[in-house]
Amino acid sequence: MITLSRHLNAPCSATAVLCSLLVTLSMTVAGPAFAEDNLKPVDKPYPGVIELQVDATNINQKIFSVHEHIPARPGKLTLLYPQWLPGTHSPEGPLAQLAGLTITADHHPLTWKRDEVNVFAFEVTVPQGAAAIDLAFQFLSPLDGNQGAIVVTPEMLAVQWEKMLLYPQGYFSHGITVRAGITLPPDWQYASALETSEQHGQKVQFKPTSLEDFIDSPLYAGQYFKKFDLDPGAKIPVYLDVFADDPENLVAKPEQIEFHRALLQQAYRLYGSHHFDHYDFLVAASDNFGFGGLEHHQSGENLVKPGYFTEWDKGLALRGYLIPHEFSHSWNGKFRRPAGQLTANYNAPMQNSLLWVYEGQTEYWGFILAARSGLLSAEQVRDSLAMVAASYDVNQARSWRALQDTTNDPVINQRRPLGWRNWQRAEDYYDEGQLIWLDADTKIRELSDDRRSLNDFASAFFGVENGRHVPLTYTFDDVVKTLNAIQPFDWAQFLRARLDGHGPGAPLDGLARSGWKLVFTDKPNEYDKSVSSEFNQTDYWYSLGFTVGRENHVNDVMWGGLAFRAGLSANAVLLAVNGREYKEEVLKKAIGDAQTGKDPIELLFKKDGRYQTLHLDYHGGLKYPQLVRIEGTRDRLTEILNPMP
Repeated sequence: MITLSRHLNAPCSATAVLCSLLVTLSMTVAGPAFAEDNLKPVDKPYPGVIELQVDATNINQKIFSVHEHIPARPGKLTLLYPQWLPGTHSPEGPLAQLAGLTITADHHPLTWKRDEVNVFAFEVTVPQGAAAIDLAFQFLSPLDGNQGAIVVTPEMLAVQWEKMLLYPQGYFSHGITVRAGITLPPDWQYASALETSEQHGQKVQFKPTSLEDFIDSPLYAGQYFKKFDLDPGAKIPVYLDVFADDPENLVAKPEQIEFHRALLQQAYRLYGSHHFDHYDFLVAASDNFGFGGLEHHQSGENLVKPGYFTEWDKGLALRGYLIPHEFSHSWNGKFRRPAGQLTANYNAPMQNSLLWVYEGQTEYWGFILAARSGLLSAEQVRDSLAMVAASYDVNQARSWRALQDTTNDPVINQRRPLGWRNWQRAEDYYDEGQLIWLDADTKIRELSDDRRSLNDFASAFFGVENGRHVPLTYTFDDVVKTLNAIQPFDWAQFLRARLDGHGPGAPLDGLARSGWKLVFTDKPNEYDKSVSSEFNQTDYWYSLGFTVGRENHVNDVMWGGLAFRAGLSANAVLLAVNGREYKEEVLKKAIGDAQTGKDPIELLFKKDGRYQTLHLDYHGGLKYPQLVRIEGTRDRLTEILNPMP
């Protein structure tokens, strides 16, 4: 999954952890939990095929109507609503959006009861003589962003199947077979990694598949759609499936499609394998959609700006951290998967300790593949790396919280907004993980006299068993073993020092070893300007110690920085600079003028109905991160970013 935490103040608590513990205890001691909770899932086929039908035609009210037919034997049956969702690394199944649940057998209503501890479990008694039960309910998609990610608009929708089903407890998810169908709005088209068995008008039926593959194969549909073939004539078809708010946003220049084709070929060269029979890049080009990005084995969900094609030069950030990232997850995260992430079903807790590999190395390869394919230039990727390096180099939170501990954040916080993100830390294993893997890459190159690199690790680790679909798990020791096979070294100590260390400063050895160093200039780099524009944010981070967003609200304040020491916190509104109404150009000029003056910069803020005047005694000028070459050193970073032959 992708996170925007590198650019924004990104969005389960201790209570959720306690709840998880109680659920575990309820499986082993007598209590209010259902009797079937004492049964561990068994790795054998579930008897019969679950039939699932979704009516997605009510786009105005954003209501999905679901009917489910589940073969069942007489007696108690526990049904589960998926809680731990693949790729999100957290127990965030949107249970509150399931409504209107009724269960019948042979048209006779049955009474269901929710587990008193595990609220994701529903018990029903199947009567004698019945061979199946029927469920009817609604999935109430969020009506606005405050209720969750928007997945239905007047022009498009996403069907994430795990939100629209209940499944029988007691079986591994890959042993449960599902045959699904969907009814779409008139004249809408769709795309999915699921294989279609038949279509009659707007009613589509899919081939039976395992619950595991079914949940891993979302469907996108919309009024305006275009499919681009990224590998014409290949035995393994790969498509870019774009849904847009308006038809003009589907118009792509030939060279833009060629960049995506190059992404595919560069990924093949890097990993030396594929583990899918076909692949679909599911892309929503929309300002109204709310779902960002999520990886799947044979597809990827990607939300981009409406002008992804038509305003190509403005979307630098998305081209770096989204589509190449989610595609790389087909190898890292879906095929090769941390052992703690491969659970029996979707209600067993996942272990996140290796997310610095799952997400951190994927973040590293995502930006490299963006450069190698031409989606970004080498300079733009260097600019991005400068922003990451600078952000973590000044981050004081590293002093109290190690990177390894941030792998717990998907459970602790579930991407809710944080008041002091740069002190609390969030999912930093993405970007700080990127720095660690640059460190490892350049270390391999240095030790091997540049004969080997992390490219060799990617091929050896992710490229095994070409064509295999069944996930292959890995542990910390597996990562170390493969690194040692590529280049002998004490990789366990190398990694643990960076994962468990506390600085000071970010792990920038890889940057220096690549032939580049971090400096600050008075003008933002190209990538920085694109990010600021995309998220409507003005950056005074490395000068005054805060950023300003929409409607002049302070987005974030650097812990320990100048503004922090003066008493500023986020959500204040910046009103005036030296007695003049605040505008970006006014404050930037004041910062520049202060370089040759002695007076502090006077800022007027409003927060909580009160006015606050701060006098910031700063004379260092505007500061933005930049990478420059270290003279007399080998330019390994350029070599890393060059396309593979």
